[in-house]
Amino acid sequence: MTKRILLVDDDQDILDIAEIAFQKLAQWEVFRASSGLECLEKAKTEELDVILLDVSMPDMDGFQVVEALQADPLTQEIPIVLLTARALPRDENYYQEIGVVGVLRKPFNPLTIWRELSEMLE
Repeated sequence: MTKRILLVDDDQDILDIAEIAFQKLAQWEVFRASSGLECLEKAKTEELDVILLDVSMPDMDGFQVVEALQADPLTQEIPIVLLTARALPRDENYYQEIGVVGVLRKPFNPLTIWRELSEMLE
């Protein structure tokens, strides 16, 4: 069964690269959002298997988006993986506390990102 992912990042280049990786290499169905607000809207209207969410965005940061997704009964069960350039090993406990299933670091390898994310969902 084809997986469905929502990619959320305000950087269009990141969205383009990640979309190609998930569509072409993993044959996933890809949805895109370039802001936290757009993510919240799409998460309610699409049946998603996972959300890959950038932490640093202008309108709402990734942590605010996680909080809003988890507070909504329509979206609280969707697994969330954060995408960040600033993750430190000491942050791992915090990520677990807020309920994300994992963290991928930027820059990511477009050839392996889909596999790394898939392993987090197992």
